[in-house]
Amino acid sequence: MKALPTLSYLLLDPERPFIHRDLSWIQFNDRVLAEARLRSNPYLKRLKFLSISASNLDEFFMIRFASLLRLQGKTEETRAHLLRVHGTVLESVRKFGNRQARTLELLKREGKNLHLHLKLPPEHPTFALGKEIFTHQIQPKLEVRTKLSALQELHNLQSLVRTGQELWEVPRTLAPVHWVQVKNEVHLFFLDDLLLTHLDSGKSGILRITRDADFTVDLTEGDREAIPDIIRKNIGSRERGRLVRLQYQGNFPKDFLEETAHQLKLDLRQCFRAPGTLCLPGLIRVVEDLPPAILAQPGFSNPPLKAMIPTAFTNKKIPQLFSALEHVDFMLHHPYDSFDAFLAWLRQACEDPEVFLIEQTIYRTDSLSQIVDILKTAAKKKKVRVALELRARFDESHNIKVAEELQQSGVEVNYGFGALKLHAKVTLVSRKVGEEVRYYTHLSTGNYNAKTARAYTDMSIFTGNQEIGADARHFFDSIYDNKIPSSFRHLVVAPTKLHQKIRALIKSETEAARQGKKARIFAKVNALIDEKIIEDLYTASQAGVTIDLVVRGACSLIPGVKDLSENIRVISIVDRFLEHSRIYYFEHSQVIYLSSADWMPRNFFSRLEIAFPVLDKRLYDFLVDVVLPGYLKDNTRARRLKPRGTWTKPAKTDKPHRAQQFFSDLAANKYAGTPLAPHDLFKTTESSR
Repeated sequence: MKALPTLSYLLLDPERPFIHRDLSWIQFNDRVLAEARLRSNPYLKRLKFLSISASNLDEFFMIRFASLLRLQGKTEETRAHLLRVHGTVLESVRKFGNRQARTLELLKREGKNLHLHLKLPPEHPTFALGKEIFTHQIQPKLEVRTKLSALQELHNLQSLVRTGQELWEVPRTLAPVHWVQVKNEVHLFFLDDLLLTHLDSGKSGILRITRDADFTVDLTEGDREAIPDIIRKNIGSRERGRLVRLQYQGNFPKDFLEETAHQLKLDLRQCFRAPGTLCLPGLIRVVEDLPPAILAQPGFSNPPLKAMIPTAFTNKKIPQLFSALEHVDFMLHHPYDSFDAFLAWLRQACEDPEVFLIEQTIYRTDSLSQIVDILKTAAKKKKVRVALELRARFDESHNIKVAEELQQSGVEVNYGFGALKLHAKVTLVSRKVGEEVRYYTHLSTGNYNAKTARAYTDMSIFTGNQEIGADARHFFDSIYDNKIPSSFRHLVVAPTKLHQKIRALIKSETEAARQGKKARIFAKVNALIDEKIIEDLYTASQAGVTIDLVVRGACSLIPGVKDLSENIRVISIVDRFLEHSRIYYFEHSQVIYLSSADWMPRNFFSRLEIAFPVLDKRLYDFLVDVVLPGYLKDNTRARRLKPRGTWTKPAKTDKPHRAQQFFSDLAANKYAGTPLAPHDLFKTTESSR
């Protein structure tokens, strides 16, 4: 493959056309930050995007940058490439921090009735409010430390304040952002600013450390009952991992920073001045906790989304729902279609006396999960099995708690096994119909999480197709036996077949194009970094296949390059809802898969994933004729990846099309004029959230 020197700064290897995933991810986070600057967004949404960009960066250093450091022990040639990328990443992060700081200043100026306070002088009218917060809520909880070496002892994402010769450890239990409501106005105070202002009259400084927080647990051997204890033990390593970043705010001379970096065994380039405050990640929780009267102020929030629930999912006549699924599949497009439909289906399965077994995978679920309550209730009446992955990153403790709660209620809980994480999303209901056992299956691209179902776009299908049900039965039986599932009729599962299947489908489109037949590929994923898949897409482009890719995050493919990828278009959509659904469409093969898997090596080879075909013609036509063009026509929030590796805004047009608004309007209008218009068996009602 040809070298692309014009964008070599983005490439891991200048001789190979693959954008480095971490540099591409930083570009994605910049698209998130851009939403915070967009004045057409509600003000509180802009604060959320700023906060998300900061918490994203925390996780980037804890996971991806830490991984980059570990890789530097490879061959000398690889190490040279990695050191170059290492420097480019750090410089990109430094520039990104400057953009965050400017965005924070912009939001400070534009806040109406919500005031972001930083560096308040004593004569400011609200200075006393901050002083009161510091005196009563913060100062009593600070812990004195005697040596700067205490930095080495801090937990991940913890801070230390330096005031002259005194050091103060800041407990992580302290809220990063405090707020006070005065009549119709809200005043926000950042923890680090309060510390710097009131602890030593602005002459102090604060340091915050970030550690390598990634850990892997292979559950191949040992007593399965001991798995929760194994996970608990490893969670602690996250708090004491290798230092990967030092952030600072306040007055620190350069020689002090150099000496501190040396003591912490950090490259000085891994030390970053905070973009106005160290507490940006905490903004999102405050925004979500503000009183309804504040949230309702003009220009503050998006109007409530009116999600739809098919009446079949709320009908008290339980058998009617299962009978309907014998004849037609049904699709939910979250958040435009309500997650309440799935909850209603699960409740009906619990209440139906003919249902004798309910089985479900759980990867991430919300903290106040109705699903857990429904399954606990069902376990009193029938057999309930849950395959629960305890190793969902940063949710391990919560998942252990859920597992214990389910077990105490009589639910049979099985855990992931080996090095593979269980990432598939499937629920199987087994029901007696006369003397026969019938299967009813729900398959999804997203987690069984009611909270994220209101904030993420995902797709799921309910089906009474017995061949799909038999595949789901085989999937559950395999993982209960600690076997990697294989040999399915319709489902395609990683790590055994998914990578191979996607490559085969790309090659089929390639061959069709070479024969002069119509060939097209559409893929919507969160990330595209698998090099074999990208090479196949390059080959397909050269053969004349039209390729449209919607990639939210990191994308290593370079589109639009003559004689390499000129038939490939890549767009990314960052908007009100997090784009999370995965769709794979191959026109010549006439197949669409929905999936829990991105096109990344970890999804193909390190996780148990499911891609499920869309077999119902109504749903297939809806995806091809409505959903795919609905995304590709976006000229409002879509950003396009150019051959030089940059992302650009769409050209202005007299006919704006915003994909998420388009899908919201479709649902609100009950899908009139589309193949998904209410079927006699599935009429819709409105549910406001």
